[in-house]
Amino acid sequence: MASFAQWVEGARPRTLPNAVAPVVAGTGAAAWLGSAVWWKALLALVVALALIVGVNYANDYSDGIRGTDDDRAGPVRLVGSRLATPRSVLAAAVTSLSVGAAAGLVLALLSAPWLIAVGAACIAGAWLYTGGSKPYGYAGFGEVAVFVFFGLVAVLGTQYTQALRVDWVGLVSAVSIGALSSSVLVANNLRDIPTDAQSRKMTLAVRLGDARTRVLYQALLATGAVATLALMAATPWCAVGFLATPLALRAVAPVRSRRGGRDLIPVLRDTGLAMVVWAIAVAAALALAR
Repeated sequence: MASFAQWVEGARPRTLPNAVAPVVAGTGAAAWLGSAVWWKALLALVVALALIVGVNYANDYSDGIRGTDDDRAGPVRLVGSRLATPRSVLAAAVTSLSVGAAAGLVLALLSAPWLIAVGAACIAGAWLYTGGSKPYGYAGFGEVAVFVFFGLVAVLGTQYTQALRVDWVGLVSAVSIGALSSSVLVANNLRDIPTDAQSRKMTLAVRLGDARTRVLYQALLATGAVATLALMAATPWCAVGFLATPLALRAVAPVRSRRGGRDLIPVLRDTGLAMVVWAIAVAAALALAR
């Protein structure tokens, strides 16, 4: 049986910045409109964290029963490593997604009921990433889904639930967070190209190949710098977003030096940290400038 520590690792805590950063960025964008609401931000954070943990357990379950995770270099796989039964991992996924759905329902009812449909689409996207008969993550659309759900939807949704409108500042922030979130998945899939190709999991990295995937990762990471420059048109204080640069440079170093396997695991951590630092810095600048 899996230990508590293994269950925590199976939730893939290195991906949690993908949930935290969009809420921080969206709240900063709401503050720019003079409409930040702290308790709605906390509810949005519960939704985001529950969804990402749920999707991670769902991926563990779906990949595990397909045999995709039988030989991996990354974090522990509960089903693939036979540490937990598929049924227990599925239960953990359903529980997490249910918590996210409940928090999202409350947030939608207190903001705009039509957001319930958006939440339903998010949960469906979480499950169908590697679940179902034709998972889109196996067809190379994972990065697009991350950009949409953990970028556009998460950031603009957070801004909208607090301010009841969105603006160009929120959109630029959403594009930046979406690109940075996608770069985390690109780094993960870059590491797994050999095993994914062998198991016929045709991720975008498998389709592009090693060299072009490394270029894509660097391009997505650079989006944060471009977004920082764009947001400086709102307030020069957004230049503090460049505080994330050292972390971004540390993240990109193993990718540029063509390292592979377990040497790419720290890239996920450093990319996530760079994204969170960027979100916090820019959100603080937008709030204080307002």
